[in-house]
Amino acid sequence: MTVVSGDRTVNRRAIEALRNGVPNGDAVRVLGCDQPEVESRFRAQLAEMDASVGEERHVPGLLISGDFGTGKSHVLEYLEHVALAENFVTSRIVISKETPLYEPAKVYRAAVQSAQVPGRSGMAIHEIALSLRQDSPSYAALYMWANRPDSGVAPLFPATLLLHERLNNDPELTEHVRNFWAGESLPVKRVRDGLRQIGELAAFSIRTVKARELAEQRFTFTAQLIRGAGYRGWVLLIDELELVGRYSLLQRGKSYAELARWMGRIEDLQHPGLAAVAAVTDDFDLAVLQQKGDRDYVGAKLRDRGTDEFMALAARAEAGMRVIERDALSLEPPTVASLESTQRLLRDVHGHAYGWSPPDVQTLGVAMRRAMRSHVRRLINEWDLLRLYPGVSVETEEQELRPTYAEDEALEQPTESGDNEEDAPVNSVS
Repeated sequence: MTVVSGDRTVNRRAIEALRNGVPNGDAVRVLGCDQPEVESRFRAQLAEMDASVGEERHVPGLLISGDFGTGKSHVLEYLEHVALAENFVTSRIVISKETPLYEPAKVYRAAVQSAQVPGRSGMAIHEIALSLRQDSPSYAALYMWANRPDSGVAPLFPATLLLHERLNNDPELTEHVRNFWAGESLPVKRVRDGLRQIGELAAFSIRTVKARELAEQRFTFTAQLIRGAGYRGWVLLIDELELVGRYSLLQRGKSYAELARWMGRIEDLQHPGLAAVAAVTDDFDLAVLQQKGDRDYVGAKLRDRGTDEFMALAARAEAGMRVIERDALSLEPPTVASLESTQRLLRDVHGHAYGWSPPDVQTLGVAMRRAMRSHVRRLINEWDLLRLYPGVSVETEEQELRPTYAEDEALEQPTESGDNEEDAPVNSVS
């Protein structure tokens, strides 16, 4: 681990982020990632991407777990930097009331809005579209895949790809197509009019697509679009998965099913060219799957609905819960050596940031069970006080915060297409 640079602004940004417990790029570049197994597993995921596309399968996902404040978000931020350096498009998705895991359309929009493209700073989908080169082998592979009957996406997607390629003299429609790829609606009449302009109307049979199917197909298409633009693939980094524990039982079941999909555990729903990493609290298994009873009751309650749709959903939900139970990779707790190394590094960064020489702070012998974020914030807070009030005696008091898994009615909301989302046609293709 090394200091970012001698630049005072960069170091101050890193300290501010660490002080607030919200990692940013500067903080990650300063501290690195002291989780060798997680990093090794993630790099193996990235290395597997090319083969997975050729074999038309989803790269198995990675679920990491850790106590509150142990650095899960910091690890995800670090992995994002690794992926960008390896020429992957990345998306950080924080599960929240606005982005519930059980709602693929909202997750997709969050993924697109947060997406970063290597070497580019504009809106991700537009940057990807601008990177498409029709004379490149990657674009040819994209075009051939999109027009295959077994591509897994509706004819609307290859139709928009053709319009984007051929209608350079219609910037308004080109913009509509890019916005559709970003998750917005696109009237079918507009697509048909465009196809008529280029004499290709008869080549595509565009029909309504169910809302959930369209959202899932967007992920499939965008992963291929990214590769068609010359990037290696798409990496989703999903944070705060533990919020699922506060949903209603039905929404928890749908969320577990979505987790199974992102982890690549659903054979008939694969996204070649896409890899996911998710983070969850390490007591979720005990508190929600066991004590709350989800492991025993969620699948049974879904099967009680009696339809084929809910039978399939129950099986997927159970697959997602098994991932949490059996496959989560626990973050390694801080050691004396790692804490000492972190203190030396942070002392240099704080000194560069504020132009002084911070003293050693005797906090490393306190409660080794404390999370790394707690150690880091304690160091920074004490240095802040010693810098402002030299010679003062500093004593820091801390209060442990724990996540709650009590159901929250405020998180209960209908899906975008209504309660029976699977039967509702999407307005963009009706």
